[in-house]
Amino acid sequence: MQKKISLSLKPSESHREDVIKGYIAAAEGVDPSAVTGFYPLRHSIDARSRTIRVNLSVMASIHEPFRPRTLDPLRSQDVHGAGRRVAIIGTGPAGLFAALQLLELGIRPILLERGKDVRERRRDLALLNREGTIDPDSNYCFGEGGAGTYSDGKLYTRSNKRGDVDRILSLLVQFGADERILYESHPHIGTNKLPGIISAIRDHIRACGGEVHFSERVTDLETAEGRIRSVLTASGNRIEADGFILATGHSARDIFRLLHRRNILILAKPFALGVRVEHPQALIDSIQYKCDLRDPALPPASYALVQQVQDKGVFSFCMCPGGIIAPASTSEGSLVVNGWSPSRRNNPFANSGVVVEVNTADIFDSRTRRFFPSLKPDEDDPLLLMTFQNLVEEAAFRAGGGRFAAPAQRLADLAGRTLSQTLPACSYKPGVNPVDLSEVLPPFIHERLREGFIAFGRKMRGYLSNEAIAVATESRTSSPVRIPRNDDLQHPQVSNLYPCGEGAGYAGGIVSAAMDGQKVAMALSRSYK
Repeated sequence: MQKKISLSLKPSESHREDVIKGYIAAAEGVDPSAVTGFYPLRHSIDARSRTIRVNLSVMASIHEPFRPRTLDPLRSQDVHGAGRRVAIIGTGPAGLFAALQLLELGIRPILLERGKDVRERRRDLALLNREGTIDPDSNYCFGEGGAGTYSDGKLYTRSNKRGDVDRILSLLVQFGADERILYESHPHIGTNKLPGIISAIRDHIRACGGEVHFSERVTDLETAEGRIRSVLTASGNRIEADGFILATGHSARDIFRLLHRRNILILAKPFALGVRVEHPQALIDSIQYKCDLRDPALPPASYALVQQVQDKGVFSFCMCPGGIIAPASTSEGSLVVNGWSPSRRNNPFANSGVVVEVNTADIFDSRTRRFFPSLKPDEDDPLLLMTFQNLVEEAAFRAGGGRFAAPAQRLADLAGRTLSQTLPACSYKPGVNPVDLSEVLPPFIHERLREGFIAFGRKMRGYLSNEAIAVATESRTSSPVRIPRNDDLQHPQVSNLYPCGEGAGYAGGIVSAAMDGQKVAMALSRSYK
């Protein structure tokens, strides 16, 4: 028989198959030889007390041949001769999984990516980190796989109602991800593993008859009778299709401006902005695991923190144990930072975004207007929050001193309103310079961060430390624009335009974006019927 069994293990036991079989046998009152095999269903760590336990749920085969886990297989069709063509603008998770769904439906996807493939893109990232030279179409945000490819690969989501999470994870495994993502409580692929997975998805799309085109930045739309007829690209190509899925990500400001210029409705959307905080990983381990030295059987510790400050949420975002802070800018003259971890999470630092909610009312605050005198708020401007976001990024670039060096402050100094005379070691390769971050972040952001960090220090003793560093600015948490869609997931003004993923304001992370891509592809296929 097959039976689901839940176990509570010591960390040192959780990786030993013979020990786990013994516990299964004891739980069922059988001889260990009767347990022919098992596979994990759920794996999580309970570190609430000093005695840390690993909670493991397994599906065990007992008194019968072992039946391994089965995955829902790919059901892609050959679409070389398909009559229906759908252009997908952007090859992030939303665009790629929309394409995979179209292949299952017998529809030919035509993917247009402004950036380069993962191999060429890696060279541009090296130039950005080493020399401060940026390619506006090939960077940490733009290129094959989108922002997720070189931004850690965390797969945790609360969006279970938006689609089939298990299906997304199953497809990722079939394209090369480790099977552990199917059962870990906070699944993670790693920036070093993601490029190979993205390449495998691209090769599969092409093998089935889909198209993937790089260095094809969309610059204009040709519309007639409330429909898009074709899109034009910077290389001079015109691409015609029956439907268009817009999956350009949260940083494609030129696309937002294009839609606004073409009088296609877009809306300002609240987002969050702040800093990326980096601690020594050993410090976070000691706080979370309540020990001087982490048990090697345990993964590097993480944290999740939230605090209401002056009627706004201050919260940690995209926490990267054993990670690196990276320059996520998309243009010269503006500075954005993000974080990522390799699959082993074996770097000596832990970093996390810590951000504050931003909405249009904040832009009309008199102190914000004094901080940015050039900002002329207009309630009817759908790009207002995007403009504000860009002003903060430009202020950070100037304060950092250029070439994508970042302004930074020791964490306890920031909370105590003290300029740091020196800075601790930091993983951010372009370098950091000591700056009073109150000169970079608008007052409503800076003040709430200060109070938030003080509160976090009470919740996690040792968190508010001058061993930690705050690096500005973490500003691309989500899109500052929403592209509306109706109940059929079409744009309300353009019947064959399907806004999708993070850039349109309907997702937040790899899995939720992938699910939204699938959902939009299904909706588009229904329009043909």
